[in-house]
Amino acid sequence: MNQRQLLSTALSSVLALGLLHTPSAHAQASAKDKEKCYGVSKAGENSCSNLSGSHACAGEAKKDNSPEDWKLVAKGTCAKLGGLSNEQAKAAAAKAAAK
Repeated sequence: MNQRQLLSTALSSVLALGLLHTPSAHAQASAKDKEKCYGVSKAGENSCSNLSGSHACAGEAKKDNSPEDWKLVAKGTCAKLGGLSNEQAKAAAAKAAAK
């Protein structure tokens, strides 16, 4: 590898690392303006794991509006969407399991 290729590779690496830095203050602030809303995600569009633990990743919801799956929404909009808070979803799951 000649010197020009080496410098080009090193510069590309430094630039790539700069793009992968920690989230900006704007991204952190926008995360604070969000809340988990259960029962509003479409199949395959959930944000992360569900209450029962049957899956642990985003995008694995099997059906629309499952009360166990959640999606991040703007704070204050969950109830307007017909969703449940974390506590409400846990209570609904416990009630369903008792039947």
